[in-house]
Amino acid sequence: MFSKSCSKVICVEEEMCPKLSFNHSVKTVFHGVLSVASILFLVFGLYIYFHITEEQMKHPMVKQAIDFAWAYFTNWNLSFQTVFLFLSLTYDICEWLSLHEVPRAKKIAYWRDIVFTSLVLPYTLFVSLMFWSVYWIDRELVFPKVYDSIVPWWFNHCVHTNISIVVLIETLLQARRKPVNLKLELILTTFVNVGYAVVYYSIFFFANRWLYNVFGIMTWWQVCMYQLLIWASSYVFYYMQFPINRLIHGSEPEPEKTVIERVEKEPQLEKVPEPVEETVFEKKGNGIAKNFEIAAMQNNLDTMDAPFSSDNWSLKYRSLREKFENSRL
Repeated sequence: MFSKSCSKVICVEEEMCPKLSFNHSVKTVFHGVLSVASILFLVFGLYIYFHITEEQMKHPMVKQAIDFAWAYFTNWNLSFQTVFLFLSLTYDICEWLSLHEVPRAKKIAYWRDIVFTSLVLPYTLFVSLMFWSVYWIDRELVFPKVYDSIVPWWFNHCVHTNISIVVLIETLLQARRKPVNLKLELILTTFVNVGYAVVYYSIFFFANRWLYNVFGIMTWWQVCMYQLLIWASSYVFYYMQFPINRLIHGSEPEPEKTVIERVEKEPQLEKVPEPVEETVFEKKGNGIAKNFEIAAMQNNLDTMDAPFSSDNWSLKYRSLREKFENSRL
């Protein structure tokens, strides 16, 4: 029975291994390719930054984009995604080397999940949704046409469209059904929300210009309402990712059990004790005991069937009768 249970466990593990290894291979390739792509995007962005001509810098919008390139939230979001991809690739390599149980590898996985849930997913969805929504209304409010002379169309899609595809594929590949550290993740999201607002409005008050023209056509109460919408959207995107992830990957699985525990809990067949042959003396003894039991049962039946057997005077009379019958007179 033990061998059968072990064979069942081994068969189940052999069936699971190919699936897990394939999923891990896809994740490793995915994170590796995108890590290299993120580096290339950053390098190309630096190439654009350092190869702007004096003729192009004469345009005020181009000059603003170059002077405040560090302040655009698209670049912030791209940096968040780059950090996440390198953490993911590092942990994938640790898994291939069977080092994922090492404390440092666990810390990498810990921060990988926190960066994704608190920074990458909320702000990636925010950048893609807000940028293309305003772009379709009036592109001059968010990405003026003059930028086409310095930013290729494919690069624009890489930093505003493909980033959401990365989040979608990552959600399909990796299960994140609940927060790793809810308090820390909300602190990071709030810190980025407030921090970027401080940077953005400081540029307006000190440099007297809006980074995005969409704010320039609003009144102050509209700016405040739009800012509240921006903050609220980041928290909505943060909280909605977990139920969506559970819809894709199912509910939280039970903790894995070791092979020994699973085998011990397998139903065991109870052994039926073999009959033991009795010796001659045991048979005789058992026969005498049975005769005594039969005689006692008959006496009990006689007393139960006799009339007035439960009365005290009847019992005394029968005891006296037995004495007279057994006497020698």
